[in-house]
This record gives sequence, C-alpha cells and structure tokens, in this order.
Amino acid sequence: MRAMVLEGPRQALHMKDIPVPTPSRGQVLIKVAACGVCRTDLHLVDGELDGARYPIIPGHEIVGTVVALGADTIGLDVGRRVGVPWLGETCGACRDCRSGRENICDRALFTGLQLDGGYAEYTTANAEFCLPLAASMPDTSVAPLLCAGIIGFRALRMTGTAQALGIYGFGAAAHIVAQIAVAEGRRVYALTRPGDREAQDFALSLGCLSAGDSDLSPPEPLDAAIVFAPVGALVPLALAGLRKGGTLVLAGIHMSEIPAMPYRMLWGERVIRSVANMTRRDGIEFMALAQRATPRTTTTTFALADAGEALTAMRAGRFVGAAVLVP
Repeated sequence: MRAMVLEGPRQALHMKDIPVPTPSRGQVLIKVAACGVCRTDLHLVDGELDGARYPIIPGHEIVGTVVALGADTIGLDVGRRVGVPWLGETCGACRDCRSGRENICDRALFTGLQLDGGYAEYTTANAEFCLPLAASMPDTSVAPLLCAGIIGFRALRMTGTAQALGIYGFGAAAHIVAQIAVAEGRRVYALTRPGDREAQDFALSLGCLSAGDSDLSPPEPLDAAIVFAPVGALVPLALAGLRKGGTLVLAGIHMSEIPAMPYRMLWGERVIRSVANMTRRDGIEFMALAQRATPRTTTTTFALADAGEALTAMRAGRFVGAAVLVP
C-alpha cells in the first residue's frame, strides 16, 4: 500500500510503498476512504508532542470500511463503515480509566502519534475504540468530526450553560462548534487572527453574531470562551473579555508559552481549564448529536501524496474549515 511517512520531527512527509498491515488480536483492518488533516499533525511534524513515535504514519480523523478482522475481534464485521479517532487504546485498569476519564490514562496510545494512522490506503485499529458510522454523510464531511468535532464538543460542554460565548481561532474545530452553539441558542462571537477577513466572513456565514480580530475586546462580556488557536498570548486577551465567574477553555493539545499576567485578570472566580484528548463516550455522544444537528463541515480535499501541501496550507491559513486527504 501507499503511505505518507514521517521519519522524524521537522522532516518532510514522504510517500512509501509498504506492506498492508495485518490486524492483531482485537484489531480490524480498515480501507481508508478519507482522513482529516488536524493541527495536531502540524505539532507532530514540528516535534512539539511528548511521546511521539517516529517513524510514524500520521492521521487520526479516519473514515473507512472494515475489510478484515484480527483474532478474537468482536463488535465489528467486515463491511462496516467506521471512524477512527485520536484515542486509540487505554489500559482500562487505572483509576482514571475506571472513573470515566480514560482520556487522561497515563498508558493511553493515540492514533497517528504512537499508532500508525490514516495518511495511508489501509490502517489497523483497536475495534473497541472505533466509532460505527451511519451512511448518511459523505466521507470527507465525516472525517473532521472525528477529532475537530469531538474535541470541540468536549470543550463546549466545559462552558456549561454559558450564553455569551467567544471562540478564539476559527479553524476546523471552531467552525463545527460554532454551529452547534448557535443551534443551542447561544450568542457566539468569533475572534480570529488580526486581519483575517476570510475567516471572519466564514464565521458570520455560520451564524456568529460578530467576527473580529482576537486582539480586540468582544462586543459584550463573555460568560465563557474557548481558545482553539495554539497561541499562548491569547490567554490573557481571552481572560480580559470574561465576566466574573466566567470560564476559559483551552482546547489545543499544544500551546506556545502563556505570558505573565496580573492576578486581577483571573480574580473574580474566573476559571481556566484545559481539554485533554477525548473519551469513547464523547465520540459516541457527539456522533449521535451530529446525526441530529448535521453541522456543515467545510472541507478542502487533497490527494494522499499532497499531505505535506495540506499541512503547509493549514499553517499559512490558506483555507477555511478543514483539510481532508482522499487516498
């Protein structure tokens, strides 16, 4: 099969012809139909993620069809359409796993980080961590839901009942979350990189009440804000826009250094919390919601061989929404 392989940090992806993997016990072999390109993949390329294995086949927003089963695999059959998300395996026995917080299991393994992912024609995955998918949405539309959607959904839940919601950074996750929040009747304000009129117009087209530069104040004090952009300097800016008792959710897996700030910005029972990964329950609940709410995913497709170009375009902000590879 063909696969895009990352040999090490800060190296270019390159195409290799390698054997189709054989599913191990409890695994399935999946023919990849589409794989989303996530900002986490950029952090992997840049060597910013702890625990990464190199060489690695990136990609953790995988849509495909089961074509073979490993020994003792239950719950899935050949021909089943599935999604493979970021969380690939956990120990299942630690305190966090047993208390419903498998997303922070110390022995968790992640798709496209330690486990080969979907920048390939075939991949294997633990059957217990695959998400069955309905046939009603196109492959390229579903792929971004498997990380950008699920992580964004987890971040949105952490804002509680906040009505005035700010979203900092308007990429793949934000454009999905904004639609859900608007559908829930929240007042949503997008704050993008300064001068990015394309992203701001895109946010307005999805129902945001306003869209402006992230270094400016939001139109009203916010009950909550979600920072999707991996820019530490946005933390004090977002805090300054919160009312007392507000919540700031940091939704990225990596962020640049957060600058020093006076305590008064946090005072008033404002809360800062991070989102770490996702659980299988998050995935199941979000995919059920997506079936009902049908958020529109805006995608730009790339051939598998153009995965490096897709990452470069994402870094430069040359498209709105999400990028998806189609083998």
